[in-house]
Amino acid sequence: MIPDLQASVMCDDVRQEMNGKFMLIGLFEVITAQQFPLMFPRICVVTRWCGGEGAFQQMTRLLKPDQSTVLVKGQSIPVRLQNAEATATNVEVFINTGFEQPGAYWVEILLDDDLKLRYPLRVALMNPAKPADQTLMK
Repeated sequence: MIPDLQASVMCDDVRQEMNGKFMLIGLFEVITAQQFPLMFPRICVVTRWCGGEGAFQQMTRLLKPDQSTVLVKGQSIPVRLQNAEATATNVEVFINTGFEQPGAYWVEILLDDDLKLRYPLRVALMNPAKPADQTLMK
């Protein structure tokens, strides 16, 4: 039975407690930069699968704003569910991802080469800080 993708989020880091719970640190959906090209140090993509049974392969990829060119592709990650009540949580880490320009990039989650979810990752130019008002009081 093919599982459902319960969730997928991006964050800066993931820790796992001794009791098995995951702690997601710094959830985000936008990356801002003062200039481009940008080398972003770390993107963690966390997925949770449920409601299925069997062994599957997950693939995560980031697409450029043209929505067809693959910017970076992750490893094939196993998803194993013993029964319909089981869950599987995967964490994939992308290191030093390069963004040539601002725009809407796309995160795709595939299961056995079938697209299950696509969502935007906005990469934006940070507004430069406005200079302080230097008007003298009279």
